[in-house]
Amino acid sequence: MDVTDAAKTRRPAVAGMFYPAQKTELASVVEGCLAAVREPHAAPKAIIAPHAGYVYSGPIAGTAYAPFLQNRGAIRRVVLLGPAHRVAFRGMAVSTAYAFATPLGLVPVDKAGVDAVLKLPGVGTLDAAHAEEHSLEVHLPFLQQLFPQFAVVPIVVGQAAAEDVDRVLATLWGGPETLIVVSSDLSHYHDYGKARELDTAASRAIEMLRPDLLREEQACGRYPIRGLLQRALALDLRVTTLDLRSSGDTAGGRDRVVGYGAYVFEYAQGARLTEAQRDELKRAAAASIRYAVVHGKPPGVKPETFARPLQAMRASFVTVKLDGRLRGCIGSITPRVPLVEDVVQNAYKACFSDPRFPPVTAEEVERLEISVSILSTPRSIPFENEADLVRQLRPDDEGVVLAEGEQRGLFLPQVWESLPAPTSFLAHLKQKAGFEPDYWSPELRAYRFTTESF
Repeated sequence: MDVTDAAKTRRPAVAGMFYPAQKTELASVVEGCLAAVREPHAAPKAIIAPHAGYVYSGPIAGTAYAPFLQNRGAIRRVVLLGPAHRVAFRGMAVSTAYAFATPLGLVPVDKAGVDAVLKLPGVGTLDAAHAEEHSLEVHLPFLQQLFPQFAVVPIVVGQAAAEDVDRVLATLWGGPETLIVVSSDLSHYHDYGKARELDTAASRAIEMLRPDLLREEQACGRYPIRGLLQRALALDLRVTTLDLRSSGDTAGGRDRVVGYGAYVFEYAQGARLTEAQRDELKRAAAASIRYAVVHGKPPGVKPETFARPLQAMRASFVTVKLDGRLRGCIGSITPRVPLVEDVVQNAYKACFSDPRFPPVTAEEVERLEISVSILSTPRSIPFENEADLVRQLRPDDEGVVLAEGEQRGLFLPQVWESLPAPTSFLAHLKQKAGFEPDYWSPELRAYRFTTESF
């Protein structure tokens, strides 16, 4: 069927209210939101962006979409999920429309994608859920401005289990031609300070891939977000908050505000800080060591004074060498504080708290070589026995955590260089965890992770 068929086109519901109804003005406003972004970022696999009126949330949405400015047209399909505001229902709703219209033109619906998810539990057709819904519509002009030829799979999400959303995303995930967009605002109608507190907590839950920590009052799109976080954990993605503001920062008062965040999801193994951000982190680590030599403790850190990606909740390891030999190595397995704070603390501990070495001296400080490894979220490795675990290890690519009760040991991927045989790697990892090399127990647990190291 021709997508221009008016009977099968979902017409704009909030043009002239949430965004300009005139084509030229709308294109100009969208371009302005995109152009105002100053800090570059690589194009991600998925994003979370807000859906309020452009005067309020447009700049934050622009931050989420700006990474695609250097590669317009790369995306051919967008899977767009947003919460239901107008119609209450359980599950997820697709549309019978063949196209969605905005003042910028028609966006064809990927009917093959719609048909695919209609076979899944919790998905049905409900045009009423789409008719007046703004959470999807306000994203279309951004997508049209960036991607000249794309089709959309529009899904309004009611009360839905994270597992069901995850299943939909797995079905539609695709390759580099597919972008996943989750539409969500954050806290609603608190005073500015309270909103900031709630939104920061929501951002930390998102960055740590912890759907269980995302509460009802923190995000209207919590149902699709939880499903995306579950898929991101399964596929080893890394989340970065690029922007976190509220209507009190953009165009409204500060007594009752709505929070907005821009988040990008990248495959952890390919995610990279910019060289400037790496240098900033290394300088913070070196400054921590110099400070500790004099004061006997690490310096205080104000994460908000560093680049936004360095404020993300990340786990890290800091390795210190002297004249090419290991002088200390300590880190965190799971995120607990912002990345820059974690690196500062671990740089101090590597130099002064590693039980294998005496504390670093003032004479050694300027000769130290500092390496930082940023860990992805550890993912469980299910296995039946030791031989099965050995078969699943991935030399060179992944680090491993081995744990039982309170005992645990971790090897970074770099350890494969000195222990290339998986059986030897595992035996030495057992020793690091405090076990004998031939120890085995059905209570042992193993986790894999990747790193960005520099």
